[in-house]
Amino acid sequence: MKKMSLCTIGNCVHVAGVMNFSALAEREGYEVDFMGISLPIDDVIENVKCSDPDVIGLSYRLSPEPLEAILNELKEKLEKSDLKDKIWLFGGTEPTGKVAEKSGIFKKVFYGGEDVDEVISILRNKKLRVEETYPRDLISRINWKYPYPVLRHHIGLSSVEETVRAIDKISDSKVLDVISIAPDQNAQEYFFDQDKMDSRLDGAGGVPLRTKEDFSKLYEAAQKGNYPLMRCYSGTKNLIKYSEMLQETIHNAWCAVPLFWYSELDKRGPREIKEAIRENQKVMKWHGQRNIPVEANESHHWSLRDAHDAVGVATAYLAAYNAKKMGVKDYISQYMFNVPASISPKMDLAKMLAMIELIESLEDENFRVYRQARAGLASFPTNLYQAKGQLASSAYLSMAIKPHIYHVVGYCEAHHAATADDIIESCMIVRGVLKNIFLGDINMVDDIDVQRRKAQLIKDGSIIINSIKSLSNSSKDPLTDPVILEEAVKIGILDAPHLKGNSAACGKLTTRIVNGGMYPFDEKLNRVITEGERIERIMAGDIDYEINIS
Repeated sequence: MKKMSLCTIGNCVHVAGVMNFSALAEREGYEVDFMGISLPIDDVIENVKCSDPDVIGLSYRLSPEPLEAILNELKEKLEKSDLKDKIWLFGGTEPTGKVAEKSGIFKKVFYGGEDVDEVISILRNKKLRVEETYPRDLISRINWKYPYPVLRHHIGLSSVEETVRAIDKISDSKVLDVISIAPDQNAQEYFFDQDKMDSRLDGAGGVPLRTKEDFSKLYEAAQKGNYPLMRCYSGTKNLIKYSEMLQETIHNAWCAVPLFWYSELDKRGPREIKEAIRENQKVMKWHGQRNIPVEANESHHWSLRDAHDAVGVATAYLAAYNAKKMGVKDYISQYMFNVPASISPKMDLAKMLAMIELIESLEDENFRVYRQARAGLASFPTNLYQAKGQLASSAYLSMAIKPHIYHVVGYCEAHHAATADDIIESCMIVRGVLKNIFLGDINMVDDIDVQRRKAQLIKDGSIIINSIKSLSNSSKDPLTDPVILEEAVKIGILDAPHLKGNSAACGKLTTRIVNGGMYPFDEKLNRVITEGERIERIMAGDIDYEINIS
């Protein structure tokens, strides 16, 4: 274990920065000794000789003028000792940091504006210096940064040129690890059938990418700064061909594909549900065979349509289960908080913890799960000041699940598509939250209400999963059988109020927020119904009750 000694020098008594650095160093395995405040140089030298640390960190945050004389004294005395070959660090303000740089004593000078992930990466470097190298694949990047999460944000402006300029600026800012490209709907559905595009819809929902060269331009714009990884939303047609193109052009960091969706269920494609499931499973398998991580972004599609929490939990498990069965080795499990927007923080956290317990029960030596958290878009108000507060609040709650990836949602998204400046500001807001989290966060996971709701959701989610299994006596694995899964949607085991009138779904579920959580609700009886009761009614064919969302 490396030993580190820290103190403030001169007449500086400001220790907050020293204590924060000490906490990070201890977390990274250093044995840290705080020598004191306002130490004269002779005392520093004597302490270092006695304790023989590997690393010495000095801090000074007052006026820079006296510091030059203090450091000249230190340099002179180090030249007369064998201590000059040790690793010396300095922390201060920008003016004092410049004086420290000029002295030539220090391996690294911290100016106070560094983010936690930068400090951690330096502490993990055995020589305690920054190396301008960044892992170029997702899992390596996660392992390099964790427990600090990899930060992701999406971008898709109205033209390729505008998006290129934005990526260039974001890469230079070094605030983001993964840039997600959001193509417009025309590109997602008709990239390989461009004669079917409606040109009036160009740029709707994202950047109008029309050639492989367009994708390559975006990738090239990110080859600078901290070299953010690139990924892209999957297509809604020609999925394998689309995946091949993404690997060829942007080296897609991971694939995101649903299980049931981009089909007649959400009208984002013409596929029948069972056809969509088969094709989505093939996409999972294609990426699994190439050791490319996969995110099956499934459960929030149900929750966004006001399905009750147990459906969200069950479908999260189903997606992970299918990914594993398709040979995916590295699975990105997305946890979208604030869906629906009126869910309470306690019940929201409980839902995520229930998902995590079920999904991570699937882990083994061939299937690894990585947590990705984010805020739900619908929770952001159009008032931009309040939206910044929502971004910070949701990020703080999300950190309770200790995510490997945090998907930053631009605070402005309910108002306008995020520009480079909006994205940088949103990332800095989240980085500010993370800086506080790393000082020592509050344990919200063990709250009694959270744990009680989590246990109930695991039980209810298991009822749903087992009811799907019961639909078949012949299928070897009903949870991956497209016909069985489609049947679960058609009869209402998997249902959502917003699917009313959809010929592919049951659409008879009624839900209501009660005590902060989303529950199935019977309007005739004017009460919440249990999941066991709901499934029993479905199996008995008794689901003809009125739709009413409150």
